[in-house]
Amino acid sequence: MSSPTPDTYPRLVADIGGTNARFALEIAPQQFKFVEVLACNDYNTLVDAVKEFLRRHDISAVRHAAVAIANPIVGDWVQMTNHHWAFSIETTRQALHLETLLFLNDFTAQALAITRTPSEELLQVGGLAPVEGAPKAVIGPGTGLGVSGLIPSPAGYVPLAGEGGHTSFPPFDDAEMAVWQYAKQRYGHVSAERFLSGAGLVLIYEALAEREGARRQDLTAAEISERALSGSSPLCRLTLDIFCAMLGTVSSNLALTLGARGGVYLCGGIVPRFIDYFRQSPFRNRFESKGRFDAYLAAIPVYVVLSKHPGISGAAVALDNHLQAA
Repeated sequence: MSSPTPDTYPRLVADIGGTNARFALEIAPQQFKFVEVLACNDYNTLVDAVKEFLRRHDISAVRHAAVAIANPIVGDWVQMTNHHWAFSIETTRQALHLETLLFLNDFTAQALAITRTPSEELLQVGGLAPVEGAPKAVIGPGTGLGVSGLIPSPAGYVPLAGEGGHTSFPPFDDAEMAVWQYAKQRYGHVSAERFLSGAGLVLIYEALAEREGARRQDLTAAEISERALSGSSPLCRLTLDIFCAMLGTVSSNLALTLGARGGVYLCGGIVPRFIDYFRQSPFRNRFESKGRFDAYLAAIPVYVVLSKHPGISGAAVALDNHLQAA
């Protein structure tokens, strides 16, 4: 397998979620310029957003691009789950005059980024040392809930492309059962993402307010977190506690499913916002609460990923792999 020639640079890489589109120009392996975040709602199409990024930085010499996107990639047509953009990959490639346009699930990219993440950008929350060469789990709440994993192979770690955030949520205790029933009445099927996301934090708060007979205020996820951490709202604090406990349950289920003794990696934009609280939150206790497998899970380290743009890094790894294999 030969390395791509230098003339494949610069490359366009992007990480697109339901709220924001992050763009960068990769000028050498894992070296990025012009990292910029654009609001998805400001653009009618993905092509419009890409062209605006290229225009702002006077970029015209790009031939290869990779996009990590919060969506399954199952063919040429992409209809975003958490945003209105819908497009053909091939038509988009032609509209942008690219030789290569690679799309991959955003948490597949997050998983790939883990293989390049320096230790100083990882904060360990419990557990022992990772087992060398063991599978790794990758999960992260943000606009939605991303789930992936890294499976060892003779050629290195292989990322999984799945939609684990949409698996059915398992209530753990009476409080979570009440929250689940509230969501069940509203949505029918209740996925893990219903709770483990920004909108999920609001949903938990609304369900608890109804259960407690408390006056419910119209709060955003950020406002709920702020009031929880300041101690000004016991209901908001309970909301955040339950959110972290739920994340512990779903993360440990993923760890058991993958045998992720190489560690569990928490990505996404929510947890790093309250990292000091998170270390003392119910997360770790719930993560290890698995009966006969308590000790198995107690040994597994959990890392909060503090990298600013892991999706961009992972998209760059995927593009490099693709060009090398071409």
